[in-house]
Amino acid sequence: MTTKSVTILQKLQLRVTMTKKRWCKYMSKYKRNWNQSKYEEYIANGRGQGEGPAYLPWLTVHSFSSNGIITRIYGYKSKRVHHLLSRNELYYFYLLEWSEKVEDIREQYPLLDVELAIDIASKAGIKYPRDNVSGFPYILTCDFMITTRTGLQARTIKTIKDLSNKRVLEKLEIERRYWKTCNVEWRIVTENEIATEKAKRIEWIYTSAELPESLSGFEYRKETLHQLTSKSISQTAEWLDKQYDFPGGSGLRMIKHLLWTKQIPLELIKI
Repeated sequence: MTTKSVTILQKLQLRVTMTKKRWCKYMSKYKRNWNQSKYEEYIANGRGQGEGPAYLPWLTVHSFSSNGIITRIYGYKSKRVHHLLSRNELYYFYLLEWSEKVEDIREQYPLLDVELAIDIASKAGIKYPRDNVSGFPYILTCDFMITTRTGLQARTIKTIKDLSNKRVLEKLEIERRYWKTCNVEWRIVTENEIATEKAKRIEWIYTSAELPESLSGFEYRKETLHQLTSKSISQTAEWLDKQYDFPGGSGLRMIKHLLWTKQIPLELIKI
């Protein structure tokens, strides 16, 4: 890998995050409207379609203001930037990236067969969500459509508090029945099902999944693993920088990379 390609990758890996207050201020200049013309535009642009690097989420961080944290982050499995609309989505994303069973991650995945979704809602006695101005039906989404070795899994991220809201539960019931009809395994994931501490460890090492060419030598990795048998992470990182005259922080990056590649147990990190 060339120095230029590493630089580009590092730029892609930078996580862009905004708080709700900052994002609402930023989004105030946008007007969200939904109608048939907008729907046709989304379809024509390929939203909610494709796989891997070709996939475009139905919703992006530009679609509307979000509660809490919104994030754009590069995904190593998909080779593209992901749009995540809450802190819990971000934590769950890290766990999916870490899992060796997961092959692709598609966020903000639409229930594109709107006629089926409307029919399901009607049979369940649920009012299907529509735009207040145009009356055009919204396209519901699940937060993650996950491709695994054994098939597809749909996951919707909600807080425990969300599940006390009747309207939220109605929409979730539409989702449940929709994905059951499509023979896709579907589950609700709350903060209680997300391994937050593990996700924070993954977050700490995430940008070190790839190494620059200057650190890619096998001898550096071998010596790092050897030093860690008798030294702490911080001591080993400092030793590496001095021993090989690396720029400051290079030793720590090497250790993070070894953690990411599972050559060092993730549990060694203290959060």
